[in-house]
Amino acid sequence: MKIFHTDKAPAAVGPYSQAVAAGGMLYLSGQIAIDPAAGKIVAADIAGQAEQCCRNVEAVLAAAGAGMEHVVKTTCFLADIGDFQAFNAVYAKHFVSKPARSCVAVKDLPAGALCEVEAIAECPREMK
Repeated sequence: MKIFHTDKAPAAVGPYSQAVAAGGMLYLSGQIAIDPAAGKIVAADIAGQAEQCCRNVEAVLAAAGAGMEHVVKTTCFLADIGDFQAFNAVYAKHFVSKPARSCVAVKDLPAGALCEVEAIAECPREMK
C-alpha cells in the first residue's frame, strides 16, 4: 500500500489520506470545494464548487502520477439534487472518459459544501 499527498489539494482534516494505491488501483478520498491556497471554500454556487472539486481530484491524481483518464469510477454527493444538471455540466468537462458513476443527494456535506467527488482510478503502469 502506498499513500499519496499533495499541497495542491486540501489537506486531510481527519485520520485519512488523500489517496492510497493498493492492488493496482488508486483510491481517492472525497474532495470538496476547498481552495487549497485559501484553505476554505471560495465559490458560493454549485458550478464553482464542482469546478474546484474536479481540480482537487486532478491534483491528487497527479500526485500519484495518474490523470483523469485513469479514473474508472466516481461517487458524487450533492447537498441538493436540484443542482444535478449544473453539477453534470461541470463534471462532463473534466471526466471526458465517462467513468462509471453514482450520484446521490445527502443531507449535509463537510464545511457546508454543495458537492463532493471521490474517485477510484487505475494505477499507472509504473506503480503496479
